[in-house]
Amino acid sequence: MQIPLDLLNKIGIALEWVVAMVTALLVAFWIGLVIWTFRDIRSRTRDVFAWILAVVLVLIGNVIGWLLYFLLRPRETLAEVYDRQLEEEALLRDISTRRACPSCRTVTEPDWLVCPHCRAELRRTCRECGRALELDWVACPYCTTAVEKVSRTSKRQDQAGVQPVLTAQPAQVSQPNSEMPAPEPLAAPVPEPVAE
Repeated sequence: MQIPLDLLNKIGIALEWVVAMVTALLVAFWIGLVIWTFRDIRSRTRDVFAWILAVVLVLIGNVIGWLLYFLLRPRETLAEVYDRQLEEEALLRDISTRRACPSCRTVTEPDWLVCPHCRAELRRTCRECGRALELDWVACPYCTTAVEKVSRTSKRQDQAGVQPVLTAQPAQVSQPNSEMPAPEPLAAPVPEPVAE
């Protein structure tokens, strides 16, 4: 039994169409991979050399080149890097505004004058306008009043709760015939409570 020539021609034409369609789809897929790779690498880096290298890798290697690119590409897009940097800056800003006490390392609020745990001085108030000032400021930024410097030894004594020792002049020895009573020793002043 012989197959008619017309049927063989129709089968040949149908096979040509199928091969042409599959080839066109594969070429379109290949071009799509190249375009996708170009867009993806552009969203991940600003390096033009990396753009060219990625596109050439996919052009030459097709699916295998695309898989290699997919394994070697940068992990984050530029937008993700930017968002992460914004989050880090916000965290750093929050950390810088919420400082720790220099004595006990407790987190303090920006408007606290003393640490509520160890009573260490965090800020002082301006004697003119009453606003909180940092310890290292030399002038009040609000009213331009000069800030008095406190010596480190007296500051440490205040933080430790030690009362300053006042030395009295030695009492003069009175004559036995003198009616004058001996002077009384000086008492240490009682510190005023700190307003919280």
